[in-house]
Amino acid sequence: MPFEDDNRVAARVETGLIVAGFAGMLLLLPRLDWGDGSVRYFQLTALLERGTVPEGKYSMVGPLLSAPLWLIGKIVGSPDWWTLRYNTLLLMGGVAFVWFALRDRLPRPLLRRFILLLVVASMFAHHQLGYNGEMFTAILVLMGTVALLKGKDWPGWVTVVIGVANTPAALPAMALMTAKRIWDVRRLRWVLAVCAAAALVMMEAWLRRGSPFATGYEADDHGNRTIMPYSGLPGFSYPIFFGMLSLVFSFGKGLLFFAPGLFLPVRQRLRGLPIGRQLYDVWLAFVIGLLLLYAMYWSWSGSSFWGPRYLLFAAVPAAFALAVRCYRPGDSALADVVTVLALGLSIWAGLNGAVFGDVDVPNVCWPDGAGQYEAPICFYTPEFSALWYPFVAGAKPLSAGQWIYLAYALSVGVYLLAGPLLRVAGHLRTWVVLGAARIRAVQW
Repeated sequence: MPFEDDNRVAARVETGLIVAGFAGMLLLLPRLDWGDGSVRYFQLTALLERGTVPEGKYSMVGPLLSAPLWLIGKIVGSPDWWTLRYNTLLLMGGVAFVWFALRDRLPRPLLRRFILLLVVASMFAHHQLGYNGEMFTAILVLMGTVALLKGKDWPGWVTVVIGVANTPAALPAMALMTAKRIWDVRRLRWVLAVCAAAALVMMEAWLRRGSPFATGYEADDHGNRTIMPYSGLPGFSYPIFFGMLSLVFSFGKGLLFFAPGLFLPVRQRLRGLPIGRQLYDVWLAFVIGLLLLYAMYWSWSGSSFWGPRYLLFAAVPAAFALAVRCYRPGDSALADVVTVLALGLSIWAGLNGAVFGDVDVPNVCWPDGAGQYEAPICFYTPEFSALWYPFVAGAKPLSAGQWIYLAYALSVGVYLLAGPLLRVAGHLRTWVVLGAARIRAVQW
């Protein structure tokens, strides 16, 4: 499908901003404390150094593919430095694949804006700082779905299967996405992809823990008992109603604040872009599947991790929706104002996650070291949300690299907001002119 000519100046500027963002992520920003990523790292180290097959609950599918980085680091004497940049390299590879796969199927200005939002103004900006497994699953599902819609069915499904096998809890999300795809193309055989992902999960459990049904998340996998009514229970024991409300609306973990583009209507603006609409639909199906499952998980919040940890993939349709609304703005002034608000909040979420993160929030959430105040304060109180706490306590001391990245991210934010803000200014000017004309027309 032919699209309008691309603006060369804008193309160069936006490409330069994307490349600069990745350079800043790799070289300027300090890495996160390991957290759960340390377990994966030590499992990988034990496997590569001693040949020990780990029995832990975290999948080794994603960490295994980071083995080349670990080996390079081992040779030069810093395996942790190289391994901690695995998620950043995954993000780079993912967006590169998306660009080359879709550059002739979607308008290039729209595609570049989508990638720029993913890199700088989404939850990916924080997740790429660590070694947790959500990035691997999100990127491989993103690449796999793009391949599917490009007509590369088997490579696409294989990529999705590998990504989901790294996060077994994503199986219901894959099932819902597959059902949507089966409905669209009327090919029932793609249910085999879900079976393949489940088989891969069970095979890993069998090899590592001796049984295909040993998930590692047994009855003793639960949190501390706190003042929260349903705390301390294991497994998927959380009431789905409260879990859904919290994952959408809570100040510290809600998608409404960390991925606001997810709630913007864009289907009408995707007319004439069939692959864009199909991608958006399968992405939404996957997010809904994640949301329904994790709303019942006892640790739906991801504990002290910045934002809605397990719902990282929600950043994909959220960024795409914002890119579409910027590329095809509507005629309504209210719609433009909503776009500006959602875009500004998304930019802040990405900037905050990359530069400020959640380093200082745990000091408030666990003042007694026992986690008794974690949920009610840090999940639901706006002052202690990772997004707003820097304004309450004052910004922490930043390194020189963080200051440079902060200046870069603010520049990108201004660039992204310029068009929508000019449209809002145009609406205001029209209202002022019309109001003045009506005043002059009055017979005093």
